[in-house]
Amino acid sequence: MTRVAVGLLIRRRRGLARRSQMDLAHEIGVSPRHLSFVELGKSRPSAGLLLAIARHLDVPLRERNDWLLAAGYAPRYPETSLTEPALARVRRSLQVLLDAHDPFPAAVIDRTWSVQLTNQAARRLVSAIPAEVRGVPTNIFRTALHPAGLAPRTRNFPQWSAYLLWQLDRAVVRSQDAALAALADEVATWPSIPARRNWGRLSAEEGDDPVVPWRLEAGGAELSLITTMSRFGTPMDVTMSELSIELFFPADEATEAALRRHARTGSW
Repeated sequence: MTRVAVGLLIRRRRGLARRSQMDLAHEIGVSPRHLSFVELGKSRPSAGLLLAIARHLDVPLRERNDWLLAAGYAPRYPETSLTEPALARVRRSLQVLLDAHDPFPAAVIDRTWSVQLTNQAARRLVSAIPAEVRGVPTNIFRTALHPAGLAPRTRNFPQWSAYLLWQLDRAVVRSQDAALAALADEVATWPSIPARRNWGRLSAEEGDDPVVPWRLEAGGAELSLITTMSRFGTPMDVTMSELSIELFFPADEATEAALRRHARTGSW
């Protein structure tokens, strides 16, 4: 039963990656016949082979643990809460980075784009949005796309939402997370959101900007922000592998001045 289960997991992930059985087998150094037997459940793969396949298919660490369990092996990668003492130094370092970025918004998000850490600028930006709209913890997709969130204040909503919906669709496919899939289904019911089946084909590539900005109305002024995303380069913990750091930067001098002014006064 476990051999069949892990074979199906491998085949599904290979299909999502659009990789042929022959090409993948040659890359990891086994025969196509052996890989076929593994996928069909006729041969039990070693833990090393499973991890080699997972690396070549860019399988998330959480799912690599699932593969190992399905094949009868112990999980390889621990999952440590960001609040636990083992990650205290990492948490402090991340918070220092976010605080240093103030007065520009910044946050650390997990695989569902829920906020784990943030700075004052980001908290100020969403302070007027009710918790039931943002979600607990605050979720980027809910905050930016909900009709009672930042959506009505986003001047370029069709363009910005295309970027977010494509990311949400990609996150659902990559994580296979039921809660995230449920969120995507909910988002699809909100106003001005295109049909769920079209998200994977959406593109924000419109206009003459070198980087797609987020144009947000705040206090009667229009903020123009650009965003960068970064991740840990060599994670060996599930939690660390799923964290991303999002930093927003002003796209023009007027936005920078407004953000600095807001940091001093605390109000728009």
